[in-house]
Amino acid sequence: MLYIGVDLGTSSVKLVLMDETGKIHGTVTKEYPLYFPQPGWSEQKPEDWYTQAIAGLKELLENVDKSQVAGISFGGQMHGLVILDENDEVIRPAILWNDGRTQKQVDYLNNEIGKETLSKYTANIAFAGFTAPKILWVKENEPENFKRIKKIMLPKDYLAYKLSGTFCTDYSDASGMLLLDVQNRKWSKEMCDICGITEDLLPTLYDSSEKVGQLKAELAKELGLSENVVIAAGAGDNAAAAVGTGTVGNNKCNISLGTSGTIFMSSDNFAVDSNNALHSFDHADGHFHLMGCMLSAASCNKWWNDEILKTKDYAAEQKGIEKLGENHVFFLPYLMGERSPWNNPNARATFTGITMDTTREDMTQAVLEGVAFATRDMYEVAKSIGVAPKRTMICGGGAKSPLWRKMIANILNVEVDVPVCEEGPGMGGAMLAMVACGAYKSVEEAAAAIVKVDKTEKPDPELVAKYEARYQQFKTIYPALKETFDKII
Repeated sequence: MLYIGVDLGTSSVKLVLMDETGKIHGTVTKEYPLYFPQPGWSEQKPEDWYTQAIAGLKELLENVDKSQVAGISFGGQMHGLVILDENDEVIRPAILWNDGRTQKQVDYLNNEIGKETLSKYTANIAFAGFTAPKILWVKENEPENFKRIKKIMLPKDYLAYKLSGTFCTDYSDASGMLLLDVQNRKWSKEMCDICGITEDLLPTLYDSSEKVGQLKAELAKELGLSENVVIAAGAGDNAAAAVGTGTVGNNKCNISLGTSGTIFMSSDNFAVDSNNALHSFDHADGHFHLMGCMLSAASCNKWWNDEILKTKDYAAEQKGIEKLGENHVFFLPYLMGERSPWNNPNARATFTGITMDTTREDMTQAVLEGVAFATRDMYEVAKSIGVAPKRTMICGGGAKSPLWRKMIANILNVEVDVPVCEEGPGMGGAMLAMVACGAYKSVEEAAAAIVKVDKTEKPDPELVAKYEARYQQFKTIYPALKETFDKII
């Protein structure tokens, strides 16, 4: 049978067609606009997601035996606020994860409600990207729109609703709303009260691999599919991508070196660090995960090469880098401020330790190492609460660099596995659909059968020791500069 994973991203929707062995039978990408109505604002029209998803489905299925399609599920951009009225019409454009308008509401939640209280209710503190601050913003700035709200949902859930008619979300995506009691896997009445909403405005909660319904009859006819096609709840993009890399079950890890960088650690046990430096969320496998997100990862290397060195040949710039663990130059990778572990939008990127004998290679090396050191910062937080995987999957554009993979392996002292196939949240979505259809008994069983390792980078004890000394130096730089960052913004 065939299964479709829908990756609803910020710039495009990517659809993946897979069979239960993990073979990819086709992919289609459809773009849609991103709107910036004011500086710092970021919005999209949910109707565009749906239109392009349907167009993508039609293209994906053009030369396929449609009778073989059994299920559809999703991985989607998290945190975005989608609100519908009593007629199921979109009230206003969706406010996205990367929208920065809610600082006033974030400050209110963290400082007046209090971080300890928020953590008690939801296992997390407020960030500008989260959904609850957006609800408060609409309440304060668009009261007429707020009064019209009958349904509150996340981006991928809008697609699930349009395809199945079921008002649903999953635990992993709901964890990033600041409305979910993550430990007890239920909506937080206290947070609903704080936001001035009632629980009936929120979707029914499902496991990521759970069937929420079937394809609407009229859509099945339009697409040439059976009305028995299962729609599964899906997951937030990071959780779905983790499924696609086999990061499910206890003590597994995935590092993503994309535009932003994440370290994602799955666990059977619920855990929260004392400073809420990492997000504590439910996972698509039915358990939990810790996630750290740095706002600039591979984008640091892109900035350095494109804007400063004026080159697109990234590999050539890395060829002359040989003396690992001996660089005297350090780079703080905070080009966009930083989320994990500092939660400081005022943080900035810096080079430290430059001398007259510093070379171009030293600077390039520092950029790559800076991202790896910052990933170690997040890993150390997880270790402090007993989560310490000794190997990790790696994905994203930066993972294509053998040098960067070697740095990650030795700076974190973990084995780094590269998957054979990397199709991101779309692959994870298709795997969740397989479980919902009964092709596999669990998400873990699906991952064990489908995800394969292509190559592994193992840490070298001598290099680990050198990098340990460098990391101890690196981690003193941000605390020393924090007050300066706050003064120069």
